[in-house]
Amino acid sequence: MSALQSWRKAYGALKDTTTVSLASLNSDFKDLDVAIVKATNHVECPPKDRHLRKIVAASSMARPQADVAYCIHALARRLTKTRSWIVALKTLVVIHRLLRDGDPTFREELLNFTQRVQILQLSNFKDNSSPIAWDYSSWVRTYGLFLEERLQCFRILKYDIEAERLPKQGQGTEKAHSQTRELDSQALLEQMPALQQLLYRLIGCQPEGAANTNYLVQYALALVLKESFKIYCAINDGIINLVDKFFEMPRHDALKALEIYRRAGQQAGNLSDFYENCRGLELARNFQFPTLREPPQTFLSTMEEYVKEAPRMVPIKDPLEFPERLLLTYKPEESEVVPEPVPVQEEVPQMEEPAPVPSLTEVASSPPNTKVADTGDLLGLSDPNPSVSAIEESNALALAIAPTGVNTSTTSTATMQDIGFDPTGWELALVTTSSSNTNSLAVDSFYASATDFLQACDSLGPSGAVNCNHSSFLVSASFSQFWAG
Repeated sequence: MSALQSWRKAYGALKDTTTVSLASLNSDFKDLDVAIVKATNHVECPPKDRHLRKIVAASSMARPQADVAYCIHALARRLTKTRSWIVALKTLVVIHRLLRDGDPTFREELLNFTQRVQILQLSNFKDNSSPIAWDYSSWVRTYGLFLEERLQCFRILKYDIEAERLPKQGQGTEKAHSQTRELDSQALLEQMPALQQLLYRLIGCQPEGAANTNYLVQYALALVLKESFKIYCAINDGIINLVDKFFEMPRHDALKALEIYRRAGQQAGNLSDFYENCRGLELARNFQFPTLREPPQTFLSTMEEYVKEAPRMVPIKDPLEFPERLLLTYKPEESEVVPEPVPVQEEVPQMEEPAPVPSLTEVASSPPNTKVADTGDLLGLSDPNPSVSAIEESNALALAIAPTGVNTSTTSTATMQDIGFDPTGWELALVTTSSSNTNSLAVDSFYASATDFLQACDSLGPSGAVNCNHSSFLVSASFSQFWAG
């Protein structure tokens, strides 16, 4: 077994030497490639600081963006091509050190690169060199998930927990607090789940089996422990802020806050167990582990009671706030001249006076029209002349048969005189005929009056003949009604 391990070490050293020689000859970034290969070689020890300093300098803000992109590409190529847990773990340590101690330019470029290629998700990574390497490979995969979650948390928070700290207001020796203490409700409900998911990945970095006693694993675990303190402080400050705003939240936000509060209590217990396991590590002897306290469970029951009676929606203080946002207003430029609005006067519709209806005798005595009527409409049904409709209405009223009775005949006679008909004409004789006469006398008088009417139409000429023909049709209709009566 020892001979096999010695052979693997010799093979790894030869491979590293060959890679360094090729990078020195063929690469445009010789110093950077050599530093990356030496920092992530097959030797089971942490990366040396002199190699890390060269990588940090190559990815700083003073260098061109192409150099930073090449540094990330070289690390990704080194991580994806290797099957050795030592090389993979040391590459992850270099990336972690650059995130913590490097320039923000490296973090921004790494965020853009990981959106295209998920280099930190090593779900298929496995070192089959020995059974012990399986435990190391498992921890390498967990460590990669933690770094991936760290980048995802930065995408949501928009700041680095390790760098951004806000001091408390006031003087004295008061401790600093994180930005989660100053967030509003919506931002708090968005950032707290991301921080709790990051803490979940951190607690999952607990080494197991042979990885628990490995020095290189403990070195990477020490970096994780350093970040756990600030992550817990950010979550703790967020819980304090959440409790202060909880009883002002609507129901759907209160449910999210309640779930965050419950998970915070569970993670406090899990983090305490994680610290207890790390206290015995050699590199963790100088750490000062904080004393964790779980949120009180009695307050949890009070929060659950509030959720049952919480309002569904947020009360709107200003009812005109939202409608005013929906108004589309036009603001003219200063150069434009806005015309003054002209007052609109409402037009009062005027009632049109009805045109006087000419009598039958006036129509008959009017001079004949010399124009020849259109042969397309011999009956004159589509003639727009208003006098034709007036004559038809007058004839219809004149040919109406009034019922018997003295009062009715008197009223009908007075009405006809008001309209302008000649009282001696055949119309009055037709209206005032008593219903007690025999049918033969009524028919004779009707035919006589109709004959006189037709003779009068012949004297009007061609134009009047057309109108009289139409009126004769009305006479025939009236006769039918008269006969039916």
